[in-house]
Amino acid sequence: MQLHNLQRNTKNKTIKRIGRGGKRGYQSGRGAKGQNQHGNSPRPEIRDMIKKIPKLRGYKHNPIGPKPATVSVATLNEVFAAGELVSPQSLFQKKIVRAHNGRTPKVKVLGNGEIEIALTYKNLIFSESAREKVTKAGGTIS
Repeated sequence: MQLHNLQRNTKNKTIKRIGRGGKRGYQSGRGAKGQNQHGNSPRPEIRDMIKKIPKLRGYKHNPIGPKPATVSVATLNEVFAAGELVSPQSLFQKKIVRAHNGRTPKVKVLGNGEIEIALTYKNLIFSESAREKVTKAGGTIS
């Protein structure tokens, strides 16, 4: 074997250049005249995406903070005794809700299930059905 006998395992990739004479004509297989015969698309897709984004910028237009943790009324009925205080701290201590970034999260009470005991609620968010069930059972919301 000598140097002039060496060959590559793979051939060079050649890109077929069009519009340079030869087998393809001056329109180069692109159809007729107009904007579509040129190399770039009529309107870039990225521009369409940019135009769809709202113009309002800044922190005040974006939702701030995590969504509140949810607790059902049935869970409160099982875990707490009558007359106890229900707050985000007490729910965290009883391991019903988890901390978010080292802080006690906001808690929303949902009306799933039933409650028969009267409890005192502080610093909680209530759904309409949960508020009805809690007041019907004799609980106080502050």
